[in-house]
Amino acid sequence: MRKTDGIIFDMDGLLFDTELIYYQSTQKIADVMEFPYSKELYLKFLGVSDEEVQANYHEIYKDFGKERVAEFIERSYADTINVFESGEVPLKEGVIELLDYLDEQKIPRIVASSNVRPAIELLLDGAGIKERFSGIVSAEDVTRAKPDPEIFQKALAFLGTEAEHTLIFEDSFHGVTAAVAAGIPVIMVPDLLPPTEEIKEKTLEIFESLNQVPAYLKK
Repeated sequence: MRKTDGIIFDMDGLLFDTELIYYQSTQKIADVMEFPYSKELYLKFLGVSDEEVQANYHEIYKDFGKERVAEFIERSYADTINVFESGEVPLKEGVIELLDYLDEQKIPRIVASSNVRPAIELLLDGAGIKERFSGIVSAEDVTRAKPDPEIFQKALAFLGTEAEHTLIFEDSFHGVTAAVAAGIPVIMVPDLLPPTEEIKEKTLEIFESLNQVPAYLKK
């Protein structure tokens, strides 16, 4: 059996099927406000912090004026939160089964997400799984977003485990890059973007879903 003393989970696109929701909400508001937006632009910032995305939007749409761009960002976020509060955000395949296995093995775990804490807690509470994690490291807890390793370094310190005996689960390129920079082994479960050859070389494994993890950990 692989020695694993702790697990660090990303959230968006890994625990919850949220990435498509973020895109759909943003595209919806962009269409109403007549902003030139596309899925390609959304994917460009996959795994990046809200703060960095917003800064990029202000630069990309600077001709629309600062106040109008701020309104676009605010309305997009509000639409996303409305969906979250509706309870219509599904867990990704294998989440509950993996958490059950980790409970059986008494392996602690933490969420390390570039999202803001209120959104993280809203989703975890809504799915009834918040108490199944030892803690949360969010965008508010770091000064530098992924691909910087800070968020994973803080999650590792919280768990109190050795890096080589800890695993990170990620769905984004930025997340994988941050994990490698933190010196922590990472497994990728791709969501909207398939892994490149470069990303594959940085991971222990590429899995189609979290359902495959328990068997891997038993090796």
